[in-house]
Amino acid sequence: MTDLSGKQVLITGGGTGVGADMARGFAAAGARVVIAGRRSAPMEAVADGSDQIRPVICDVTDETSVRSMFAAAGPCDVVIANAGAADTAPFGRTTLEQWNAMMAVNLTGVFLTLREGLNQFTGWGRLISVASTAGLKGYGYVSAYTAAKHGVVGMTRAVAQEVAKKPVTVNALCPGFLDTEMTDRSVANIIDKTGMDEAAARKELAKHNPQKRLIQPSEVTAAALWLCGPGSEGINGQALPIAGGEL
Repeated sequence: MTDLSGKQVLITGGGTGVGADMARGFAAAGARVVIAGRRSAPMEAVADGSDQIRPVICDVTDETSVRSMFAAAGPCDVVIANAGAADTAPFGRTTLEQWNAMMAVNLTGVFLTLREGLNQFTGWGRLISVASTAGLKGYGYVSAYTAAKHGVVGMTRAVAQEVAKKPVTVNALCPGFLDTEMTDRSVANIIDKTGMDEAAARKELAKHNPQKRLIQPSEVTAAALWLCGPGSEGINGQALPIAGGEL
């Protein structure tokens, strides 16, 4: 296991899904972990009284809130921009409000988080964004989400060029459909729109993966830990699919 004793890790969207799994995984690797989100109750449940996991309230779409998050967290060695949201609509019926909302949390939020993270590094550092296979291909009915995730991948590649001479790397993790609360909402939407039962709706999402399954949050955590461990120094500017061969 990667030993991150003495390192501090900041994870946005740390109260549920992949963020919560990462918080536990990095804490198990010896790191001090700060999780950030808009709701305190889920984060308190993740921390569960642990001295290693500390919650901080933050809205990643707000620049002042992001700066306050880093001030409250203190110096961080690893910054993971995980907070995100998905909304579905046919392209022709996607409203400007939906578009702006998807850009705000999935792209601007990542920009603000990684920018502040980079600016507070004093030496070794790791910037990681949790993007999606939607950042590497197109999916129908989620055009705004897909565009935002493509933006994250492009930003990752650009920033990686800027930091290449420093002991800092910038990478994006691109999981396929995950077995998380966000996918539960997608399943509910499929059921509502098509009348499928839950098992059929989950199978519909899992079929994108050649392994015919949903990706587990622990698989994303394992990839993030690897990017922070010895031997990962040359991995920079990459968008790593975790999708069973979908891409």
